[in-house]
Amino acid sequence: MTKSKKTGLAVGWVSIIVNLFLFIFKLWAGVVSGSVAMIADAWHTVSDSVTSAAVLVGFWVSGKSADEEHPFGHGRAENIAAIAISVIIGIIGFNFLIKSIGNILEFREANYGVFGLVVFASAAFLKEVMARVSKWAGNKINSNSLKADGCHHRIDAATSFLVVLGIFLSGRFWWIDGLMGIVISGAVIYASYELLKDSSDSILGRKLSPDIEKKIRKTVAEIAPEIKKVNHFHIHRYGDHSELTFHISLPGDMSLEDAHKIADKIEKEIRRKYKYEATIHAGPLSDH
Repeated sequence: MTKSKKTGLAVGWVSIIVNLFLFIFKLWAGVVSGSVAMIADAWHTVSDSVTSAAVLVGFWVSGKSADEEHPFGHGRAENIAAIAISVIIGIIGFNFLIKSIGNILEFREANYGVFGLVVFASAAFLKEVMARVSKWAGNKINSNSLKADGCHHRIDAATSFLVVLGIFLSGRFWWIDGLMGIVISGAVIYASYELLKDSSDSILGRKLSPDIEKKIRKTVAEIAPEIKKVNHFHIHRYGDHSELTFHISLPGDMSLEDAHKIADKIEKEIRRKYKYEATIHAGPLSDH
């Protein structure tokens, strides 16, 4: 088992345990107070457990070695897991949007208590911690599903804080619970869109970032100043495995052996510095 897979699995399991613990107390507080916002946020939290489970499945599948049918491994399973996360988030957000609007139309108000305040203040803190851990791990091992899970944690932290704010305002505005439910649901739906777009883009293909391209050009120039042109960058990502191809233009009178040595040296340096498996097409300047 790779270090990246161990990190992903560990963060996923911690997320599931924390989310289930918070779900129980949030739901309890919501039922006691009759708050649609609290109950919606409780189910938003338990959805985190479902999405974290999707992350675990993604890491389990993506961790499988390359085979004859999948020569680049199974890394894109993480992107599929992230898409599943976004769909789940969207469904939950839409359901509670309808319920929150209904509560306002029917003049329903919630009766908050100290228990709810303590539960949601604690939840806001814990979920922000989980967001930072998931984002850190996702950036460290370049995992879209962990980054997506971290985004979901942060939204849950924000909505829990919103409930805390609503508790303090509930004495003056009877409709505050329904309004919070609408805002929370809107945040969930927007997060669903953002995560779906990001994960889909990764599968459909995204160009090399200008910052990375600039760094690679600099690396090429340092290794072989005689290269006249670098272009046609293409990046293909498979989880934590990425294939990079590009063209370099060399003097037309350079021998094939020297051109091969330069390309090989650049490929090794890119693998060392950027963790990309590079394939370089070398040709004379007249062809580029």
